[in-house]
Amino acid sequence: MSEAVFDHLNAEIYVRSPLHAQERDWPETNCYLDVWIEVLPSLGLPPEACLAYSLTQDFEGDQFTFFKVPLEDLEALYGLKVTELAIYDRVENHVQTQIDRGRLSLVEVDSFFLPDTHGVGYHETHGKTTIAVNRMDFESRTMEYFHGLGLHSLEGDDFDGVFQRGDHVKPTAFLPYTEFVKFPAHKPSPEHILQVSEQLLRRHLARRPDENPVAAFASAFPGQVEKVSAREFEFFHLYAFNTLRQLGANFELFSSYLEWLVSQGRTELAEGVAEAKTISSNCKMVQFKLARAVMRKKFQGLEEGLLPAVNAWDNLMQLLDGHYGAEETKYVPAISVVGA
Repeated sequence: MSEAVFDHLNAEIYVRSPLHAQERDWPETNCYLDVWIEVLPSLGLPPEACLAYSLTQDFEGDQFTFFKVPLEDLEALYGLKVTELAIYDRVENHVQTQIDRGRLSLVEVDSFFLPDTHGVGYHETHGKTTIAVNRMDFESRTMEYFHGLGLHSLEGDDFDGVFQRGDHVKPTAFLPYTEFVKFPAHKPSPEHILQVSEQLLRRHLARRPDENPVAAFASAFPGQVEKVSAREFEFFHLYAFNTLRQLGANFELFSSYLEWLVSQGRTELAEGVAEAKTISSNCKMVQFKLARAVMRKKFQGLEEGLLPAVNAWDNLMQLLDGHYGAEETKYVPAISVVGA
């Protein structure tokens, strides 16, 4: 294969990040963040440090905020400059140019052609997802890429499919949204990363929702589920992914962020780890209940099932306010909720 952005990595022996460990409640989060969870350790950087933005997640009425690490946070923490890559030639030509310059490209592709989605979409369903290309070889039609739970490889017809070459050429040009990453000349120090991460925590804490978003979701949940149950069962998976999974995965990652801060000496945050994990595990439990409710057409008790997560969000915000919050933005729960 050709030169790579990370020449020391090999898909066959690659070891995934602990943030993607199989024993977690939500081993996969969403395609964009999953890429960064793997790319940052490949640069020798702690991915946990960039997760403070999790606090800004809100209930948007029909879904929870699709969480993505802000690009300005990546630059402040690690010196990474992420910029949109204009596509005016074939996508793979642009990506190869950046690889030759030692830069990583993040590209939206069709998951139909990604072997790592075997069993959930590979050669079965078409869907948009983000990958980061580590290396490519046009002659052998091979590629190594970050996606999902790690670093993977593909070849042959899948290579042609991803870039719409050969038998997969389309009548219109393939112009996906693409970003490229400029790496800093020097890796930031652990002291710098910790200091900036806590600054970002204060900033994102002040930007969190004014009201408890889990409580807002719990109120809407039974009515939404009743409507979901009237659709084909496959729609249940889409609904669950954009609600319970987004909420649970977001706060499981935030629990890992707090664990990282505790490991840096911020031991007073240990209680917050448990509160964030409660949100995660409660969402996983309620997702199982949701599947049964949809099949049985029985929706009683769904709202109450989320009370542990509702309370945990309140408790977590009050704890963080005590250590990182400004007086004028400190959180006061609208009502006192007693856990189920």
